[in-house]
Amino acid sequence: MFSRWSHSHHNQENDSLQHESKVKEIRAALRPLSDRGLKYCTDACLRRYLEARNWNVDKSKKMLEETLKWRSTYKPEEIRWHEIAVEGETGKVYRANFHDRDGRTVLILRPGKQNTTSLDNQLRHLVYMIENAILNLPEGQEQMVWLIDFTGWSLSTSVPIKSARDTINVLQNHYPERLAMAVLYNPPRIFEAFWKIVKYFLDAKTFQKVKFVYPKNKESVELMRSYFDEENLPTDFGGKAILEYNHEEFSKQMVQDDIKCATLWGFDNKLQSTGTDQSGPEITPEPICLAPAAS
Repeated sequence: MFSRWSHSHHNQENDSLQHESKVKEIRAALRPLSDRGLKYCTDACLRRYLEARNWNVDKSKKMLEETLKWRSTYKPEEIRWHEIAVEGETGKVYRANFHDRDGRTVLILRPGKQNTTSLDNQLRHLVYMIENAILNLPEGQEQMVWLIDFTGWSLSTSVPIKSARDTINVLQNHYPERLAMAVLYNPPRIFEAFWKIVKYFLDAKTFQKVKFVYPKNKESVELMRSYFDEENLPTDFGGKAILEYNHEEFSKQMVQDDIKCATLWGFDNKLQSTGTDQSGPEITPEPICLAPAAS
């Protein structure tokens, strides 16, 4: 028994040594990074990309470089609440005020409360909320949970398939290993037709994280209990807490988080625009990093 334990323990140590050397390898292979790129590419970040590509250095590097390219044009860390607040008015996507049992940030999505038609803005809003969830992760925790409430959802409020695919691509390609689980709570029968198509866009790892939960199904209910404390969990998801979205209160919180985000990325004073000054995306030019990063 002991020898089996020490053998597996030895294997784990070997794995983690191999993993660390791959983190170093991918870091050495990256081209010189801008300040923001350096801030983004922490060891934990490199591990997530390696994990997403089964520890294949070449594939992970390619994936990471595509993200860096995407981030330099999309600038997710520069999206500010006032730019997308209209998307949040109905509470269709927001960060919950509770965590799951593992301390992960929870995003609540209510696709039935869709209130706008611009798919680009809807995606910007979702990206903003993903960045916000990450900003508010507790120390040592890297993943978030999505709770998706289908109340009021119908094919007419559903996003077009192309938009669903774009959303999935952003999540899978640019936020690898950030999603711990997506709970699809009590989806209507008609959702199955939509799901049949959408699931083809999911890679195997993401697909495993999607859980269908039905309030009358004992296993589903147990699953929810294993992840959430009933006292925190809203009644809309089978818990005991009353869930009311207050847009004004949430907006105040997001404005505070915008300041926190600007400080984190190192542009405290450069982005204090009031929303009237839309001078294009080049608000803060990225300095090219000439000195090697201090390790």
